[in-house]
Amino acid sequence: MTLSAHTISAKAGTKKTRKRVGRGNSSGKGTYSSRGLKGQRSRSGGKGGNQLRSFRQSLLKVPKVRGFKSLNSKAQTVALATLERIAVEGKEITPVFLKKAKVIKDTGKPIKIVATGEIKKKLVISGCLSTKKAMEMIEKVGGSFKF
Repeated sequence: MTLSAHTISAKAGTKKTRKRVGRGNSSGKGTYSSRGLKGQRSRSGGKGGNQLRSFRQSLLKVPKVRGFKSLNSKAQTVALATLERIAVEGKEITPVFLKKAKVIKDTGKPIKIVATGEIKKKLVISGCLSTKKAMEMIEKVGGSFKF
């Protein structure tokens, strides 16, 4: 006999047939179908009570998740001291420039320049947000913003 898809069968005794209840009294599992008489456990859907109790205990151990996660991404911050270090005098600072300098990770997320440190170079900044103080410090040195 050749071995092919239609000749393969399970070994004798490995497949056990399911107990079919409620199929007449002559089957031996009729009338009450091995459920006993009245009560919650004899009804349909009434046998999972103890499982639910133990599940509730495990559910109570898990701490509640508080607050929410905003869909708006937070701005990536760039300090003035960092700009002083990486920028060239008179060069335009853009998100692409900052990405190439490995100051930010993603050009798609907003970028905000914060007033940490000092700046002495005259820079033109475009495509970036800024704090009021950082804007004042950049404009005081002769720099400008393009929005």
